[in-house]
Amino acid sequence: MNQLERNQSILHKYIPSPAVPIIADWIYLYDFKLKIKKSRSSKYGDYRPPLHSASNHHISVNRDLNPYSFLVTLVHEIAHLSNFRNHGDRVKPHGEEWKKEFKRLMQPFFELGFFPDDVHRALSRYLLNPAASSCSDIGLLRVLKGYDLENGTVFLEELPAGASFVFGKGRLFRKGEKIRKRFCCVEIGSEKKYLFNPLCEVARHAEPVAG
Repeated sequence: MNQLERNQSILHKYIPSPAVPIIADWIYLYDFKLKIKKSRSSKYGDYRPPLHSASNHHISVNRDLNPYSFLVTLVHEIAHLSNFRNHGDRVKPHGEEWKKEFKRLMQPFFELGFFPDDVHRALSRYLLNPAASSCSDIGLLRVLKGYDLENGTVFLEELPAGASFVFGKGRLFRKGEKIRKRFCCVEIGSEKKYLFNPLCEVARHAEPVAG
């Protein structure tokens, strides 16, 4: 098995199959090392330029993303790489040059037609003016995260006010009011308040029934 075949074998585990040949070719064309990382709450992926002329570009993506989220994140980072090759650090990381490059790199995947209708529509809207991160676009994030919900989990925004839920390692919370873009929730027991993203994945908690 040559390097291209090894890359394709690995990519099949993380992105939709129709996208594999394109991404495998880009790994060779753009000469970067792809690192699959464990979940990072602060980011889905990142790009690091070479430290010196003989080293590679480096891109990392979280391993726990669903195939559509993984692909969008990976193309986002490849756009950074391409932008760096074209402009160095003379332009803004998410300026007009990067937006133009990201749109160009996403186009082949739209032409393949493998995105579900809801993902296709959300991505099309997002690409009209791409943001620094797909997670900053609540509409796109809601659609993408809908493909990685585990059994028994829901988005916090789906629970009624006052409902209790489990988050993290068994921590129990009660949903409060929405403050700007986040919900203020109280941890049951400590009474400490925390702000939660509406699309935070939580487990429903059954309220005790009075006897």
